[in-house]
Amino acid sequence: MKSLTLFAALALASSIATAQAHKDSHDHQPLHGGVVVEASDMDFELVAKADTLLLYVRDHGKAARLEGATGKLTLLAGSAKTEAVLAPAGDRLEAKGSFPTAAGTKVVATVQLAGKKPANVRFALK
Repeated sequence: MKSLTLFAALALASSIATAQAHKDSHDHQPLHGGVVVEASDMDFELVAKADTLLLYVRDHGKAARLEGATGKLTLLAGSAKTEAVLAPAGDRLEAKGSFPTAAGTKVVATVQLAGKKPANVRFALK
């Protein structure tokens, strides 16, 4: 009976340590000054400027492969709706144009990475 209790305690301690290590490796902090949201087991960081929208995608802390990726952003500022097409640009997806970037603007991103299911991500600009 004592060995069973000891085994159960060790198993519980091991699972807690594993969960804590996984949590610590995913801190979801912005690396580029944007807003970070987790979706589809990935981190999406949106950096919104009046003339450029940048979307960085990280898979377990590492930059995701963006070759063949596509995406679209829908920005909702009050009653105004603006759409932007994202295209790969080095280590990020990017859209150029004129965009509403005031605090409170809602952004919905649909991102399709090669070989993966499309991800829908919702942001609120700060």
